[in-house]
Amino acid sequence: MVAELPRLLIGGVGSGCGKTTVTSAILQAFCNRNFIPAAFKCGPDYIDPMFHTRVIGAACRNLDLFLCDESTVRSLLAHNSQNAPLALIEGVMGFYDGVGGSSDWASAADLANKTDTPAVLVLSVKGKSLSLAAELQGFLSFRENTIAGVILNCVSKAMYPFYRDIIEEHTGLHVYGHLPTEKRAAIESRHLGLVTADEISDLQERLNVLADLAEECIDLDGLIRLAHTAPPFYYEALLRELACTAPVRIAVAQDSAFCFYYQDSLELLEELGAELVPFSPLEDRALPAGISGVYIGGGYPELYAGRLSENDSIRADLRRQITNGLPTLAECGGFMYLHEALDDASGCAFPMVGVIKGVARLQKRLQNFGYVTLTAMQDNLLCRAGDQIRAHEFHYSVSDDNGCAFVAQKPMRAKSWPCIHASASMCAGYPHFHFYANPEFAASFIRRCDAYRKERTT
Repeated sequence: MVAELPRLLIGGVGSGCGKTTVTSAILQAFCNRNFIPAAFKCGPDYIDPMFHTRVIGAACRNLDLFLCDESTVRSLLAHNSQNAPLALIEGVMGFYDGVGGSSDWASAADLANKTDTPAVLVLSVKGKSLSLAAELQGFLSFRENTIAGVILNCVSKAMYPFYRDIIEEHTGLHVYGHLPTEKRAAIESRHLGLVTADEISDLQERLNVLADLAEECIDLDGLIRLAHTAPPFYYEALLRELACTAPVRIAVAQDSAFCFYYQDSLELLEELGAELVPFSPLEDRALPAGISGVYIGGGYPELYAGRLSENDSIRADLRRQITNGLPTLAECGGFMYLHEALDDASGCAFPMVGVIKGVARLQKRLQNFGYVTLTAMQDNLLCRAGDQIRAHEFHYSVSDDNGCAFVAQKPMRAKSWPCIHASASMCAGYPHFHFYANPEFAASFIRRCDAYRKERTT
């Protein structure tokens, strides 16, 4: 199949250059024009897509060339852009920063190349003048790329023409505008990145401030014209067979403590036969009725440890049902929640669900950060022994018992370690899954939920 999709990637010269701010400003400006693009994020990120989702009113999707193969990424791009006038993709880290830190595999540049997407680089001018041209020349000549322009961040209106002229004269790149520093639109950060979109009470006001600046200072029409230069690309339809004969109800933890999910993963579960039922470990007193499985994703349980612990009713219900064989998938924050206790940043221990023996303890540094390939050491809820799936870890806590049902292998490095507690009815560990990395893992989860439902009704 062929997609004729106008598209654009907003990359950056490095982390912290303002990619998310600029992308959000452009998205909101487009939406204020009633021009609603499809939004995407390059790489394994949960937080940035939340901002894009709030802007466009529909879920932002991730495009990851490590977790998923090129064909799948192209299919997800085409599938999730249906009926959209344009696809806008936010890059990850620096433009060429890819797997292992020493390759451009799965970088923003790699994604732009493999989807034939024009790229615009965001960079800050702080502490530079003519060196900006040298820096950009390096990006242009380093590898094959689709770089077609630049947006300057944190530049005053008075100084913008000076920097624009330097870049255009010495590099030939078109400068599509700038974004001035605006304190009213600032977004705070913490240990896993930006604070989440739902935590900012006046987020829409801040986004509209950015949109007004984008309308005034960025050549939005020029960006649309650039997006239309992207050539058609080939992709395969995403067709999945049902994994069960009737819908199975799966409870999905969704609140401020547990909010890290890939929308494509959730929709794949639905396509395979799941009816996803949201619940809140913070607010609900029990699991939803009639469920045949539970999925507890990542998030910030350490920030809500006291409230999670105080809700002893749902903790007891989870402990009872999981112990009795309820199919359970728990990732990172969900894994922490299933421990006997969670130590927060202050060192206080809070009782949790108690399915995993021991304590999850918050640390001051990242632990096992980055991509991994998981190999199953035994048959379990998601797969057979020897099966593999690519995943990623990003957490500050350590567990008294990391599990040993899988072995995690770092790409391009010799480092590996045991991880994940798994059985016929449970898979719980630090790695995050994108089910399009291996859809059979999702299908196995659905089939086990279906079997549990049948066992409970006979």
